Amino acid sequence: MPSLKTLQAFADTVESNDHVGAIRNFYTADARTQENDGEWRVGREALAAREAAVLAAVSGVKTTRLGPLLLDGDHSAICWRFEFTGKDGKVRSMEEVAWQTWRGEELVEERFFYDPQQMAR
Repeated sequence: MPSLKTLQAFADTVESNDHVGAIRNFYTADARTQENDGEWRVGREALAAREAAVLAAVSGVKTTRLGPLLLDGDHSAICWRFEFTGKDGKVRSMEEVAWQTWRGEELVEERFFYDPQQMAR
């Protein structure tokens, strides 16, 4: 079970837009993630590389936490808003809920729930 201090440090890292650093510093080596009901992605380094590629495809991202950090035992949830500025200057935003499972002070699993149509608006 993570401490609230660890969960806050994770959220602060993400909100500072250091998304790759959040993966490298808080995920277990065998961590896995899933977007909606998509395929699982596995392995901290693979997850960090994918996140870096997503971020390289845009000019910038602004990350905002939309509510309190929810923590219950080995599980936590965070609601986020991401505003992506494309290379064309257009800003697209999306909100998601991240459902997390922790092993001690490290994230072992993170599932993201969002409406993919948000980015088309």
